[in-house]
Amino acid sequence: MDQNYVITISRQFGSMGRSIAQKLSEKLEIDYLDRDIVEAAARRMGLPVSVVSEEEESSKLKFFPRMYPLGIGVPNLKDEIFEVQKQIILDRVAGESCIIVGRCADSILREHPRRLCAYIYAPYEARLKNCTEILQMEPKTARRMIREVDAARDNYHKTYCPGWTGPFAFKDIMLDSSRFGIEGTADILAMLIKERWK
Repeated sequence: MDQNYVITISRQFGSMGRSIAQKLSEKLEIDYLDRDIVEAAARRMGLPVSVVSEEEESSKLKFFPRMYPLGIGVPNLKDEIFEVQKQIILDRVAGESCIIVGRCADSILREHPRRLCAYIYAPYEARLKNCTEILQMEPKTARRMIREVDAARDNYHKTYCPGWTGPFAFKDIMLDSSRFGIEGTADILAMLIKERWK
C-alpha cells in the first residue's frame, strides 16, 4: 500500500478526459476506473446499474427515502450512492495503484500522499468538435450535453466536496486537451508519474 499511487482525473464534458484516462492506463499499465465504480456500487446496493447511473448524473438532488439497507444512515439515495462509491474508491486505492475518473476522487483522496489530481479542459469549440466528430453527436445534442453535464458535475462537487471552490480546487495540474491531444495529454501525466513514483 505504501508504494501505491493514484491519479484522479476530473474533466469538462467533451474534453476527452475518459479517453485520456484510458490511454494513460495503457502507458502506466494500471487500471482506470470510471463506469466500473457505478457497476460496483450497483452490485453492493442491489440496484440496477441504470438507477445508480441516473441518480449519480442528475444535477438535481432528489429525495428517495430508503430504510438504509447498508446501515450507512444517509437520508436519500443520491447520498447513499456517494458513500458507497467513496468506499469503493478508498478500497481500490488501498489495494493497488490506479486512475480514478470523476466521482469527487480528488476531494476524497486529497490526503493521499502519493496522488496526482488532474483537471482536463478545452475551449468550448474544441469540445463541441470532439462531441460531433469523435463521439458522433448531433450538434444540438452536443451543445445540450456540454451545458447539462458540466452543470451536473459542478453541482455534484458543490454537494459532496467540502471546500470546493471551482474546477481548480484540489487539483495539482490542469491541462488543455485541445493543445496536446489525447496521446500528448496522457504522455504529460505519465511522465510526471514516472519521474515521481515509478
